Amino acid sequence: MVDDAVWKKRFALFTLVRLAGVAIFLLGVAIAYFDVIRPGGWPQLGAIIALTGMIDAILVPRLLRKTWDRQDR
Repeated sequence: MVDDAVWKKRFALFTLVRLAGVAIFLLGVAIAYFDVIRPGGWPQLGAIIALTGMIDAILVPRLLRKTWDRQDR
């Protein structure tokens, strides 16, 4: 059985990973449509960064959960 301190750390890490993914996604959208890197935006680079953020926000928390489930057994 895992104690409360471990669960709190896991929840904090889970939340930070998901928020980081959303922040990276929003950065990609900003790069694609606004003058962040170059005038007029850079849609190709923005799409790559936004896709990376989506993967980070969706898949990495699932991988963390699977890893933690294996550790708890």
